[in-house]
Amino acid sequence: MLRLLRRWLIRTALVLAGGLIAAYAGDWATFLLRGRPMSKVTVNQYMSIPLKGNKTEYDYMGTMDVPCSRSLFPEGGQSPCWEVRRDANQTLKM
Repeated sequence: MLRLLRRWLIRTALVLAGGLIAAYAGDWATFLLRGRPMSKVTVNQYMSIPLKGNKTEYDYMGTMDVPCSRSLFPEGGQSPCWEVRRDANQTLKM
């Protein structure tokens, strides 16, 4: 019984690893075939300033265009655009 469970766990791990490798390879090939598509996302920047009494003040510093890759995984040294859009507010600590 334990041997059967171990065999199923190993097979499941191999299928998951193979699926992730295939997804990354497909994303990389699509990225290259599309001509390394890059884009820019506008993000808001804030500076967090610690105050007395464990309080924090947030000062708006403006917007900034951040380069990103239009892919599922990070490609070309850039984060994917969906991830940058999800975190459109960047906080810098002082």
